[in-house]
Amino acid sequence: MIVSWNWLNEYFDKMPAEAAEIAARLTMSGLNHEESVTVGQDLAIDLEVTSNRPDCLGHLGVAREIAALFGVPLKIPDPLPENGTPPAAAPASSLVQIRIEASDLCSLYTGRVIRSVRVGNSPQWMQDRLKTAGINPVNNIVDCTNYVMLECGQPLHAFDLARLGGPEIIVRQPGASEKITAIDHRQYDLHPGMCVIADSGRAVAIAGVMGGADSEVTVDTQDVLIEAAVFAQQAVRSAARKLNLHSPSSFRFERGVNPYGVDWASRRCCELILQTAGGQLADGAVVAGGLPDPAPAIVLRQQKIANVLGIEIPAENVLGILQRLGIRCEPQSAGILLATPPAWRADLTREIDLVEEVGRITGYNTVPDDVVVPMVATTRTPRSRVAGLVRTVLTGAGFDEAMTPSLVPGVWSEIFSPWTSSPPLQSSQPMLGVLEKASQNIGAVDLARRSLVPSLLEARRINEFRGNIDADLFEMAHAYLPQSAGLPDEPWLVALAGGRTFAEISGIVEKIVRSVCPGVSLTMHDCDLELLHPTFSCEFRIDGQSLGWGGELDESALKNASLKKSAAVAELNVNLLLEHASLIRRQSPVSNFPSVSRDFNFVMGNEIRWEQIEQTVRRAGGELLESVAYRETFRDEKRDGAGRKRILLTVVLRSFAGTLTGEVAEETCAAIVSSCEKELAARLA
Repeated sequence: MIVSWNWLNEYFDKMPAEAAEIAARLTMSGLNHEESVTVGQDLAIDLEVTSNRPDCLGHLGVAREIAALFGVPLKIPDPLPENGTPPAAAPASSLVQIRIEASDLCSLYTGRVIRSVRVGNSPQWMQDRLKTAGINPVNNIVDCTNYVMLECGQPLHAFDLARLGGPEIIVRQPGASEKITAIDHRQYDLHPGMCVIADSGRAVAIAGVMGGADSEVTVDTQDVLIEAAVFAQQAVRSAARKLNLHSPSSFRFERGVNPYGVDWASRRCCELILQTAGGQLADGAVVAGGLPDPAPAIVLRQQKIANVLGIEIPAENVLGILQRLGIRCEPQSAGILLATPPAWRADLTREIDLVEEVGRITGYNTVPDDVVVPMVATTRTPRSRVAGLVRTVLTGAGFDEAMTPSLVPGVWSEIFSPWTSSPPLQSSQPMLGVLEKASQNIGAVDLARRSLVPSLLEARRINEFRGNIDADLFEMAHAYLPQSAGLPDEPWLVALAGGRTFAEISGIVEKIVRSVCPGVSLTMHDCDLELLHPTFSCEFRIDGQSLGWGGELDESALKNASLKKSAAVAELNVNLLLEHASLIRRQSPVSNFPSVSRDFNFVMGNEIRWEQIEQTVRRAGGELLESVAYRETFRDEKRDGAGRKRILLTVVLRSFAGTLTGEVAEETCAAIVSSCEKELAARLA
């Protein structure tokens, strides 16, 4: 925002300091001073205005900051054009009507009419101030609209009333294939979702962005319609980006304007036009839409200010600062204020915002360096603790964490979707257009992901292409599953993809479950997913609930993913882990007596899974069984027959009561063998 020094002086009886000091104080309060440049007899001061302070995108807003910082009164113009040139006999409502058809895109639209104006050059003082602020003068009508925009931050537009088709202004979305030639004399294609100002036959302006050439003010204009309105920030931002058409008006509408300042801006513009172009002001204004509810009051505690800033600021100083900022204050009790922010400060919504204002105006340089601010460490939530445990296991297993976009192309979305068969939700993200151009065969990147696995496989492919063959990756994030109500279910998932075997992937999943949910039973079941190998894959379940899937990729999947080396993937529902998580670690007693180790070599059917064997052995071993560990699998059809396998396992026995005798150990081993024979149809080799 470039402000004119001469212009700022209009709002004070006497400027409280020199330009350099004021620029320095503004910088310390949040309006960073970029540079000051002499322009003719004026000084152009370039200030960086953050996106949360649209009130400072006008000279009045900057003047308010100066008045608050230096504690001086501010002179704000009170435009009353009716007290100047008498209004025309006909009311404005008889000359124009306004209808809003897109209330979600425009909440308030006002119009005033001035008749019999004389279009020409604006006064030299106005031209000089506009030039200082970086705006080229056009004519006295357009210059007045720009002047008011630079004064209060509210964009306005002037239409040639005679060039509008019909008496009604319609605020609506564009029609199919509708176009407009803007005042830059370039034609633009309009799209649904944009907001346009139209007459009875065509669009005459792109709302909040730029007016149309067909209704612009020229030297032949006699009657003008002055528009002052509030347009939706997102709609203006989207239109400006799609059309690549940015303007000072769109810059301000994108950041938000003060709806309660629309009438002031409209009257101020009419006052200046009457002064510079003459004419007669039609009686009243035509208004469509309405004002929003006033901002709610905020409770501000004096003690909160001291706790946050670390210094005591007298209550009378706090009250003075807030009042100078336009904040209405009502004392409630000792040390408590009820503060209502002004309409132009939409960024003030919480108590901490008011504390920041007090600190900002007081000056952070007044806070001593050795001040101790009381702080209390926060407690980690169960969600963050579960995430930490999962990350610890995966990073310990050699996986690196990845971050991938939430939107994916259709090709990726169809690769793997185990959680739902419903079509993916469609969205849009202009930032991902770069990805669409870089990858010619993937199509539009506009579908909400239903799984994290496809994105990780693409990341692994890119790593392979760049020579990083052993890239093992994981990601913990949300997927988006369509629901009947229209809003997506957003499961919290963790997926991993790497050059591992099915056994390794299963072991990692088992380690995750044991770390997060000790004591919970993890089982593996057959699954039939197109991406995974039919033999080396499974569905993971805990307590009968589906936790996720994992396995090696089959040959066709490797080819479709353009991977050179074999790979395995897994995807788990972290929400289910969170439900069963045991985050309070407890000590387990350790026996002081020696252990006894025994190896078993069982012959059994191929259909028997390890978890069945482990559960059977643990039940049979009872309290004496300390651990059971898988060692190896052998297959020899000549010795054992078709469909049979040998499982080698080791059990460790230990007692807390005393040293195990050989007889007790042999009894326990015999019980294990007997149980395996009965429950698993196994025999000891």
